[in-house]
Amino acid sequence: MSVQSKKEQVQQLRERGFVIVPGLVAPERCGEIRRTAMQQLQEAAAPLEFEADLRYPGAPESKDALGGHTVRRLLDAWSRHALFREWAASPEIRGWMELYFGEQPVLSRAHHNCVMTKHPDYGSLTGWHRDVRYWSFERDDLVSVWLALGDETVENGGLWFVPGSHEATFTSTSFDAAKFFRSDLPENEAWIGKAIAPPLHAGDVVFFHCNTLHSAGRNESRDVKYSLVFTYHGASNVPLPGTRTASMPEIPL
Repeated sequence: MSVQSKKEQVQQLRERGFVIVPGLVAPERCGEIRRTAMQQLQEAAAPLEFEADLRYPGAPESKDALGGHTVRRLLDAWSRHALFREWAASPEIRGWMELYFGEQPVLSRAHHNCVMTKHPDYGSLTGWHRDVRYWSFERDDLVSVWLALGDETVENGGLWFVPGSHEATFTSTSFDAAKFFRSDLPENEAWIGKAIAPPLHAGDVVFFHCNTLHSAGRNESRDVKYSLVFTYHGASNVPLPGTRTASMPEIPL
């Protein structure tokens, strides 16, 4: 990939709040990562987050309910397997992030840092939100890297993004008590009406800003969807002491 094309991608991220880089991960490497994720899901080794923990629309009401042990995320992907670490700290990611932040990039282990799964039947709907809602950094300037480990479409719960929403100023009343963007407000409906759901293929990567509004529907297919997700910030943008954001050691690249 040329430096110029990376610059164009970074510029698109700055302007739209997200950019898709097709085929950034080669098929063989992506298949290896996917097989590892599938094996770890089967083993269900802690730490895990269950759909029942979140109680989003469509999730089982409790772990004792039908589907109650459906996994939402395999947490702390950095510590789970060398393949995950190698991708997270790869030269292509480090170089991309250096270009965006203009300084040394740092991986947050407290946020994302997971294999995201979405199951048929018990995989829940994720409402419109900004990821930064529960994050505590000096500046709201972080970028998440979403690697599709298989096809992602509207049918199986793929991502929706609102272009340009990362630069919008919203008041606290634009969000509900759980900090989801309220779809019942006319002014919010206008933003949601701009949303797009770009289809992804295995090996495609989405870079998106922490303030970009996004959501994801339920998985109406018969197969589990897998994605690997990490979040980065510049070295000068430090976690606030005493917060969840500062609860795990970070990884300078």
